[in-house]
Amino acid sequence: MTNILSILKLSAAIFILIMASKLWTPALANYRGWIIWGTFAVNTILIVSEIVLRKTKLVQKVLSFAILAIAVLAVVTILFTGVRRYQIEQNVLNSDENTLEELGQHFIVGYKDVDELTKLVERKAIGGIFITTRNIQHKTAAEIETEIDTLQAIRQTQGLSPLWVATDQEGGGVSRLSPPLTQLPPLAKIVAQQQTESARQQAVAQYAEVHGKELSEVGVNLNFAPVVDLNKGIINPKDKYSQIYRRAIASDKNIVAVVALQYCRTLEKYGVGCTIKHFPGLGRVEADTHITQADLHASVDELAHDDWFPFRYVIENSQAWMMLSHVRLVEMDAKHPVSFSRQVVTELLRERWQYDGILVTDDFCMQAVYNSKAGVEAATVEAINAGVDLILVAFDSDLYYPTMYALLKAKKAGVLNEDLLQQSHTRLARRKR
Repeated sequence: MTNILSILKLSAAIFILIMASKLWTPALANYRGWIIWGTFAVNTILIVSEIVLRKTKLVQKVLSFAILAIAVLAVVTILFTGVRRYQIEQNVLNSDENTLEELGQHFIVGYKDVDELTKLVERKAIGGIFITTRNIQHKTAAEIETEIDTLQAIRQTQGLSPLWVATDQEGGGVSRLSPPLTQLPPLAKIVAQQQTESARQQAVAQYAEVHGKELSEVGVNLNFAPVVDLNKGIINPKDKYSQIYRRAIASDKNIVAVVALQYCRTLEKYGVGCTIKHFPGLGRVEADTHITQADLHASVDELAHDDWFPFRYVIENSQAWMMLSHVRLVEMDAKHPVSFSRQVVTELLRERWQYDGILVTDDFCMQAVYNSKAGVEAATVEAINAGVDLILVAFDSDLYYPTMYALLKAKKAGVLNEDLLQQSHTRLARRKR
């Protein structure tokens, strides 16, 4: 019985060590505080119990030593990584103000703590914020507006242009500000219900009017919508979050293109930017980049004549931004997700397509980036050096500090492409005007 109890303790110690080693993984962001306190509490109990309870048999002594060693290692791991993260945070916040402002404009950051967000705004360390469900719970539209206005007032006193205030208000299941904003059905449902083209145009206009008006009223000036991935009918039970078949407007590229353009133009009337997503199109992709790597195996020629038609149609006829997904476009670059692939961003979008609009990445907290071979820090540098304008760090705001620190180090080492940086600054300034 004593051995069984020791084995259970050993198992608990190993589990705690694994959690401690993965503490800063974005997937555990919501549990980080619990893991820290749980590690200290459980390991204190384990350490005390093994010291107090004297073991006489060899097997018991070996198990006891293993429990003590692993428990101590878990505590040391928490302390070491915590201190390292604190050092990185301080290095970012205490870096040269001009450099921080220059590089900070390339980040849109989500948040849990308004005070932490305010600190970044005061330091001119970010270019925009991402507001979502956790930020508006139990708040009225007026309270959301006040919170955003407070942050924008800081920028005004600094003599800086307004923050990008972004959200995911697609309609349907991805309606991050509903309630208090109006909960609309998926845009696909609105499109499918109309019998004629004129009826569809009217319905889409009314739909987009609601989004544009309500977002503008609370201070949101950028919507990460519409989804222009084509609905290829792919359903994967392991796809927990992307679920493009639920979010895509339609399977017909022409319908998607026309509807998306009308949606974007309507939002623009209210001073709200739209963002077509998720290039190069996730309609054919089975894996979910939130939780794993994913590949798009279709040929460039096939994509150009099908999936990419709505992207090109909208960007050529509006001020729409484009969001880069984290799927790997295998034919062009089998090693890097599109979001930081030079072959895709520089050679295809910037040079071949001559796209001079804003490119924003999908959330860098996703596992397809965080667990990529490059790692999230190197991915940040590669994205900027490829011609990406904005890095989105939405789910886990703690990830902002190591990614910004990576840019600061790259800047100091002369690794950043200054010409591309200046082009990006010009694009961002032009879009704000």
